[in-house]
Amino acid sequence: MNFDLGELRAFVAVAKLGSFRAAAEELHLSQPALSRRIEKLEGALGVRLFHRTTRKVDMTTVGREFSHRANELLNSLEQSLMGIRDVAAHVSGEVTIACIPSAVRYFLPGILMAYHQRYPQIMVRIIDQGANEVLTTLLRNEADFGLNYIGTQEPDLEFSPILKEPFVVACRPEHPLARKKKVTWDELSAHDYMSVTKDSGNRFLLDLALTDNPKRPRWYCEAQHVSTLVSLVEAGMGAAAVPRLSMPPDGHPTLVSVPLVNPIITRTVGLIRRRGRPLSPAAQQLYDQLYALAPKAKKKGYPASTQPSSNQQEDLGPSEVR
Repeated sequence: MNFDLGELRAFVAVAKLGSFRAAAEELHLSQPALSRRIEKLEGALGVRLFHRTTRKVDMTTVGREFSHRANELLNSLEQSLMGIRDVAAHVSGEVTIACIPSAVRYFLPGILMAYHQRYPQIMVRIIDQGANEVLTTLLRNEADFGLNYIGTQEPDLEFSPILKEPFVVACRPEHPLARKKKVTWDELSAHDYMSVTKDSGNRFLLDLALTDNPKRPRWYCEAQHVSTLVSLVEAGMGAAAVPRLSMPPDGHPTLVSVPLVNPIITRTVGLIRRRGRPLSPAAQQLYDQLYALAPKAKKKGYPASTQPSSNQQEDLGPSEVR
């Protein structure tokens, strides 16, 4: 049959997105060029693959059957190419990750650099959003997969935990709390305290865990994202309670992480993806690299590249709030 991989990829993109316009954007083609590829494929097969109207595009019965076979064929081919070291450097494509901002600064870079070294032609797009927005992005099929700490209750999403992290006090080295091995929430309330806003999922976790604490800290400054909060701490505006993932490793010149206790509050970070929707080989490779961190999460800490100090490990106990 006289058709090529470009036409097969065009069909798979339209079938996945349900739109010629969206498929053309994903493939970096004009809509007329995309339509010609689909028409040529239909001509080669001798069947109609789509019902086209001015409002929407639906697959025919034959089109739905062919879409499964086309996906299997393309994925098998791409997976084979990515497994050949000399060829992998020339494999191209795009992977989109929806990710909470607190995981971007210190956690993702090392993983993405290793991925880029192996697949330099694959573009990685990061959509850094709040936890709720990450879920929405996945449900709208606007990302291949996500990194989040909520999503276990979504019926259309799969949540695979990869690490559990505690909330810590973020402060500068000269701050009075920086010299302590651990800090209670009561002690933190005696200092200038900053917090994320009530719209943040992190704030919800903290408020829920501290409901019965009469001396819970009162904030004097709010920020929408944890990453902004860390920047304010670094500027010397006070202390904050943040997930350990958002802080640099021990020994940073301007930021210190001190374990927070009584109670210890943790959050579980995991990978989320659409249930029943296969990932492209390029996305699957990156997903697998992140998922490989899951066994280390059983240690109630961090993956090896961001392992907490011995003091932090001692304080992780049964009073965790997930």
